[in-house]
Amino acid sequence: MRQAAAGMVWMVLGLAGSGAPAAPEAPRISVSLPPDLDRVLRDYERAWRARDARALADLFTADGYLLADGRPLVQGRSEIRAAYARSGGPLWLRAVKFAAEGRTGYIIGVYGHEAATPEQGKFVLALERGAAGRWLIAADIDNGLVPRRSP
Repeated sequence: MRQAAAGMVWMVLGLAGSGAPAAPEAPRISVSLPPDLDRVLRDYERAWRARDARALADLFTADGYLLADGRPLVQGRSEIRAAYARSGGPLWLRAVKFAAEGRTGYIIGVYGHEAATPEQGKFVLALERGAAGRWLIAADIDNGLVPRRSP
């Protein structure tokens, strides 16, 4: 029995390096967000596509953080506006997990720059419900899926 199991392991390992077809791509995880959380993603997409740094910064709390891949930490709406000054273009956001309770919440997701292409990155939005009841971004953490090159 042990020899048969060992033989099976070696056969599988042999196939893995033999040019056998790759496993199919993992299914895309997606969750539907409640309308008040979905609004955060749709507003972000609209502002990004319009290259509207002011509208993007206004999605954040006054002391919000931007932690963009490969860039220094940025805090506060005016600094976030400056960081987004030359940013924008096509963007699609898709949520894979979320939670919200009381005044805090989060959305974990993936992003892409074309609707029908594989994701180019991942993000976490830490959220805080503002005084008017609207969800605002307390922290936007993102990173790309393309490995960074060594200097």
